[in-house]
Amino acid sequence: MNIPYLSLRSILAKPLSSFLSWLLLAFGVTVVLLILLVSKELENEISKNTKGVDLVIGAKGSPLQLILANIFHVDFPTGNINLKEAAEVSHSRYIGEVIPLSLGDSYAGYRIVGTTDAYAALYGAELTMGEWFHEPMQVVVGALAAEKLNLRLGDTFESQHGLSEDGEAHESEPFVVVGIMSPSNTVLDKLILTGVASIWEVHGHEEVHESHEEDSLVSIDHWGLTVTQEQYEEEQITALLVKYRSPMGAVMLPRAINGESSMQAASPAFETARLFNIIGVGIQVLNILGVMIIAISAVSVFIALLNSLKDRKYDIAIMRSMGATRSQILLHILFEGLMITFVGAISGLLIAHGVVYAMASSLEGINPRTFYFINEEWIVLFGCLLIGFLASVIPAVLAYKTDISETLAKG
Repeated sequence: MNIPYLSLRSILAKPLSSFLSWLLLAFGVTVVLLILLVSKELENEISKNTKGVDLVIGAKGSPLQLILANIFHVDFPTGNINLKEAAEVSHSRYIGEVIPLSLGDSYAGYRIVGTTDAYAALYGAELTMGEWFHEPMQVVVGALAAEKLNLRLGDTFESQHGLSEDGEAHESEPFVVVGIMSPSNTVLDKLILTGVASIWEVHGHEEVHESHEEDSLVSIDHWGLTVTQEQYEEEQITALLVKYRSPMGAVMLPRAINGESSMQAASPAFETARLFNIIGVGIQVLNILGVMIIAISAVSVFIALLNSLKDRKYDIAIMRSMGATRSQILLHILFEGLMITFVGAISGLLIAHGVVYAMASSLEGINPRTFYFINEEWIVLFGCLLIGFLASVIPAVLAYKTDISETLAKG
């Protein structure tokens, strides 16, 4: 007796009940896997963009805003900090590496970041063409920004104040493109990088010229930046990205900065965890909804098999009289339930991955992956098969106990 063939024929004989069971299960699996996949994708994006950054030091304000603005570049900065105070803090014995950031301007909605070569190196960035910025007003453009803005080597443009395209233009100080970065699948793809001095120059501040006397220049350790004494005293930057020298830095440094300076320190790991806690309630509700739908689909499979069994008692008795064993009948009903749940689970998996791929394709700076499988999906798939098995047990046992003579006598 061909059990898979008989099970498939039984399913097709009751298309409506089988379809409803499949639809419910597919919908429940889609909801659960969407939550898992989106959460995993967010974790991957956060991990990529916070790599190598243990602490962000910036102006007083919201710690979460400080992280969003200076690491993910999706919010406005909390303000500026004094260059001298920031440089003095960077001399702390708890700090291993430090990268300055100066924000505030953009071009056609893409943020311009004043920084040093170390910022690109933090993400392992490489150039597709050109060279890195070495002089004021030179920029290196991220892959996505270059594509969207149609920028090429030698092109010039004028920045706008703020993140809006309607911001005040700095017409007297155009930037020139000297390099274009390769795609890195990080936040760098949608940024325009330049030197810190370029940001000061755009805003009408003093530029560092070679004609300055050597004793009027200040070299800031770990930054790779040389400024005049006047700039050192008066200029500002937006934030510092810090990597600890030792684990003791996580204990001592944030407390010292938050309590003894005009600046604040925020941990990317702590703030992103807090953000996940905020949205975690909604995620849990959706997960519960998905599990409830899967449970309802299990009941639907059970009812469908039970009703089908009532209609097929005579057929089962005929099969028994023609030589089918009780075990074969039992396996036939179990296989029918497993087939419905398996198709529903696979359908939900494919739909969830398709939705995530479509979402990633529509978001700038996120590279959609054609297909990837996370470990938690195995749990969902095996859970669905277990549900199908349990929903099929009672109908299968009833079929197993079918009395041949009594059923045939009743016709």
